[in-house]
Amino acid sequence: MVSRAERPMVRLTAWVHGRVQGVGFRWWTRSRALELGLVGAARNLQDGRVEVVAEGGREDCERLLVMLRGGDSPGRVDTVVERWSEARGGLRGFVER
Repeated sequence: MVSRAERPMVRLTAWVHGRVQGVGFRWWTRSRALELGLVGAARNLQDGRVEVVAEGGREDCERLLVMLRGGDSPGRVDTVVERWSEARGGLRGFVER
């Protein structure tokens, strides 16, 4: 079994569409990401979406993506568009921007 430290790191960028601003969605996302041991940020975009950037193990990022789509978050999620890439590093903690 491969330990968490030995797993390849990935970057998930997700754009969350719906009623996700002004409802505590970024705070909720930060809490879920920290529970999974991910680093990154969630920020409001001018067009009403929330952009989530998370780095960590692929399985943990996939779990976050399921949570983003799952319907238990504050507000209303209509669609989540995702992009996967290699982790860039340099991130600490998980912040709301």
